[in-house]
Amino acid sequence: MSAVNWGDLFGAMDRFLVTFAHHYGPFVYVALGLIYLMQTGLVFMAFLPGDSLLFVAGAVAAGGQFRLDLLIVSLVVGAVLGNIVNFWVGVWLGSKVFDGRVRWIDPAAIRKTREFFDRHGGKTVMVALFVPLLRSFAPLVAGAMSMKPGKFNLYSVLGAFAWVGVFTGAGYFFGNLPLVRDHLGIVLILGIIAALVGPLLAAATWRLLNGRFRALRNS
Repeated sequence: MSAVNWGDLFGAMDRFLVTFAHHYGPFVYVALGLIYLMQTGLVFMAFLPGDSLLFVAGAVAAGGQFRLDLLIVSLVVGAVLGNIVNFWVGVWLGSKVFDGRVRWIDPAAIRKTREFFDRHGGKTVMVALFVPLLRSFAPLVAGAMSMKPGKFNLYSVLGAFAWVGVFTGAGYFFGNLPLVRDHLGIVLILGIIAALVGPLLAAATWRLLNGRFRALRNS
């Protein structure tokens, strides 16, 4: 695949996707599926692009390079299969996930993920897909905590459809706007910032509203 510059996957995603589609046709769907399988299925691949690539893929699809339905299916399947692989690795490792005996697992990330599970339960599997880094560790922790496979799979499928649908759909919608299409690089930067800040703002808003609700209830 010498015609494709894999460095563009991190610096010029639109060019990467267009070039890949031009040279390898429908295999671009396979490549995207594998990227998300690795990101959600292998904790040491958490550095792969997530929300931003979904948005750009949607924007490129708006330009006619991809079929949106096949794009969404490949992304959802990749994310779900990655979650399942990661889950069963967690089942296999068991308590080793938490006691630091596995060197390639970041103890700080595991601790934060487990705290998230303690607060939100199984819904963490869905929410984690919207949070960078957490999406790579949540399935592992779910498996190590012996979450029921059926429940895990349900949350994985629902979360994957929501995650892919929101970001890819947004990219497709805005990709049809000339201002976005002609300045995709700037929009991508803003999208990355929004993806990082959004969860923090949502959490702060939830705490504020929850605190006020409790105050009213106790008054």
